[in-house]
Order: sequence, then structure tokens, then C-alpha cells
Amino acid sequence: MDRRTFLTAAAAGLLAPQAATPSAITPSPTLSAVRPAAARTLRSDPFTLGVASGDPAADGFVLWTRLAVEPLSGDGHGGMPARDVEVDWQVATDERFSSVVRSGTATARSRDAHSVHVELNGLDPGRDYFYRFRSEGRLSPVARTRTTPAGERPLTFAVAACAHYEHGYYTAYRRLAEQEPDLVVFLGDYMYEYGPSGYTALAGRVRTHTPGKCATLADYRLRHAQYKSDHDLQAAHAVAPWLVAFDDHEIENNWAGPVSSTGAPGFARRRADAFRAYYENMPLRRASLQGAVLRINRRISWGTLARFHLLDTRQFRDDQACLDGVRAGCDERLSDRRTLLGSGQWRWLEEGLSGSDTRWNLLGQQILMAQRDYKIGPGREVNLDSWDGYAAERTRLLGSLSTTSNPVVLTGDAHMHHLADLKADFDDPDSPVVARELVTSSIASDGDGYRDRTWIAEALQENPHISFIDQRRGYLMARLTRDELSVDFRTLDYISRRGAPARTAHRITVPADPDRSAARAAARPPVVG
Repeated sequence: MDRRTFLTAAAAGLLAPQAATPSAITPSPTLSAVRPAAARTLRSDPFTLGVASGDPAADGFVLWTRLAVEPLSGDGHGGMPARDVEVDWQVATDERFSSVVRSGTATARSRDAHSVHVELNGLDPGRDYFYRFRSEGRLSPVARTRTTPAGERPLTFAVAACAHYEHGYYTAYRRLAEQEPDLVVFLGDYMYEYGPSGYTALAGRVRTHTPGKCATLADYRLRHAQYKSDHDLQAAHAVAPWLVAFDDHEIENNWAGPVSSTGAPGFARRRADAFRAYYENMPLRRASLQGAVLRINRRISWGTLARFHLLDTRQFRDDQACLDGVRAGCDERLSDRRTLLGSGQWRWLEEGLSGSDTRWNLLGQQILMAQRDYKIGPGREVNLDSWDGYAAERTRLLGSLSTTSNPVVLTGDAHMHHLADLKADFDDPDSPVVARELVTSSIASDGDGYRDRTWIAEALQENPHISFIDQRRGYLMARLTRDELSVDFRTLDYISRRGAPARTAHRITVPADPDRSAARAAARPPVVG
């Protein structure tokens, strides 16, 4: 079979029969040599949540899995025994594992919901690798990952966000996987905390959440397991490494820093539990979990071509102004004392932008950065949970981007595709464009969606710096070279049933600005030594 067929079959578990007995894995002597296969004590397959990789570097990446023989077991431990379990792992340069380059054993600890994070280094830059796990005689699916290049190699990457399980099937994940990107950037709302039918007004309910709204560590672990059990999601993880960042629903709708949007007591404990469960279920480096804080703002470079600056727009923000929501006439939102990023993250971002030596700089973040007037006709209504609620800090950030080499902002949250010009002054038609903002629609949130051409035309007329909107479900597929960024806005006509094809609803090409790149290079201080 060809590579695409192999990867799709592996992600869907169709190659799992090879793992029926320990002898089935003997064609790979390195894995067998790690240690003798233990007597099987797990009553069924522990790799029901799939495998994943993330945070690639030039010499390595993170490998992830989490053992669960009964993913929807009510205690959040996936039906696993209350003991630690040894897990073998293996990395090869081919999907048949005839050329194994690294292998070892990790411990899936009961206290960590039997999750495994293997951080690898010392590998070759700019190449594909294949990986798998084994535990107590059972073999995981095979997946592909890659290291980042050393030079200026082109990059194909997908951007996705917002995957409410109840609102529809994850066909968009499957279509994304079939396009085999080099990298997947996921920008928040990977799972939703609501109980059954907790948010279905726009979409109805196609599938059902596990019982209860997430409030405890066990609840969050169980909800992650339900989402990870989906084979279409597993296929998307199996095809490429991911860069992941949370938004609000991984914890609670519209939370802000230490503030619960519902005012419920015990939010600090709930947030810490949600962070822990998120780490346990994502291919993140161990250093990201720092007690009750989960650090997701980080930088990943794709050689000298691009640098991804991933932001956290939740954990360090001031509470939303004027009681949140979409409102008019909120002067509080304009205060220059309000912060979305927090002082520490702001300094980190400024240093990263000013010190970047890559051709392109891509900001991955969660909420709409462009000004957006939701009121058709006279007056203005803005979403105070987005950057419109922190307008002064947005102005400062756009000032920094104006001196950055080829900045592009990648955004989630909105549940519809947007293409926007980010301007120094959104109300001035002659104000210069600082950067382009590419907003992905949702994987599943808000159900099938629709394409109301009259409403879209009115919204675009109200917001002339926004040139494209589409409410259907989908994702972005982008190709980046030295000279240009080309982006396909991919859409599906339905997700309320399986099998929809994905089509390109709109395509844009963003050319590199050689003058800005040259100016940035000239402004960098000389290297001494």
C-alpha cells in the first residue's frame, strides 16, 4: 500500500491485528530487545486513545500516548489498574520499522492518568520519522512525525480550532489528515466542558457528551478521553506533529485569568485540574506544566523560513469589560491599563519579534484580532471577549508587528472563516495594513453551519477591512515558501452525518515583503565572536 493508505489505516487501527500476540512484533528486533514482553495483564487494547506528537525541533519532538482500556470509565482513569505500567516506544525512519533509530521504555504512571510524554533529541533535522508504542504485549497504531529543517525548506501546515463533540462528526479532521500537512497548528477549544446539551442552540445534538459538566480532574480526564476516542481525530494526530494551545472551553467558557465567568467558587482548583488533564492528553513538553500554571506561550522555528509565536490569550488577561458579551458603548474596553497578554508574556513576545531572524513570523493565537462590528447599520457592537475588548494593547501589538519581518496572524475561536487586514487604525480607510489575519472556522462547533450570502455581504460592508467570511465548518491549509504564503480556506457542507468532502471555498496568496525583510536584517546587530 502507498504511504497515505498506510497512515490512514494505521491511524484507524486497521493494522492493529498485528499486535494480537507478542510474537507479532518480533520482525522489529530493536523493540523486542528493549525488554522481554510482559505477561499480558490488561484485559483489552490500552491504545484506544491513539498516539500523537508535537512541538518539533531540529533534533527531536514530543511523543505522546495515554493508556485506556475503557476510555469512558467514570473515574477518569480509562479502566486502567491502579498501578504504573511500563510502555516501550520506538522511532524509525520508515513505516515498516526496518530502520529503527531510537527506542526505550517510559512509565505510564497511574497518578498521571497513565499518560506518556517522551521528549526526543539528537535526531536529524528536516526528515520524517515513524513511531509506535507497546505495552504488555499490545502494539499501538503507527504514526508519522518530523523534525524541523535546518535551512529554508517550504512548509505545508494546517490550522484548526473548535471541535464541539456534540455538534457533529469530525470529518474535517479526516479531510485534514488526507492532505498530509507537515504540521498542524491547533488554536483552542479542543474539547468543551459543557454537560450533555449544554450548548446546542445553534447546532442541535448529533452526539452526546459524557454525563455532567466538567468540574473535577476526573471529569476533565473523562471528557478528553471521549474526544480522543474519535478515529478521525486520531488520524489527524497520526499524520503530523501538532502545535497546540488552549482557549476557554478546555477549562470554562469565557474565563479570564483567575476569574470564573460563572462566579462559581473553587475556580482556582478547577482551573488547575483542567490544566493538568490538558497536559496529560496533549503532546506537550514536561516543562510546560508548572504547578497550577500551564505555559503554552512558546516559539517553534521552521528552519530559517518561519517562526511560530504561540500566544496564551486567557491565563494572564484582565477580566472582560462591561460584563462581557457583544455590546455597544463600552468605554472601559479602550483603557490603556487593560491587558490581554499580561506583562510577562508581552515582554516575551516583544523579545521574540524583535530578535527573530526568520523570513516569516506567524502568531498563533485564539481570538479575533481584527476589529469586528457585529451590528448591521448605524452604531457599533463588538465582542468584548476578543481583542476588541483590549483595544489599546492591540494597537501596541500592531505597532510591534509593523516592524516585524512578514507577520501573519493565525486565529481560532470565531467558528467561521475570516480573512482580514490588520490596520493601525481600523476606522481610517487609508491606514496602512500591518499584517494579514487568517481565521479558521471550526472543526465541529455550531454544527453544519450555513452560507447566508445576504448576511455575509452586509457583514463585509460593515467591516471593509474583512474581505472573506464563511460560516461552514472547516480548516485552513497553507503552503509557505520564501516568496509567498498561499492559503486554502477549506469547507465542508455538513457534519451532521459522516462522509462530506472538503472543498476550497476561497484561496489567497500573501507575498513576502522583501523590503521589510531586508530592513529587519539590516537592523539586527552584528554577531560578535
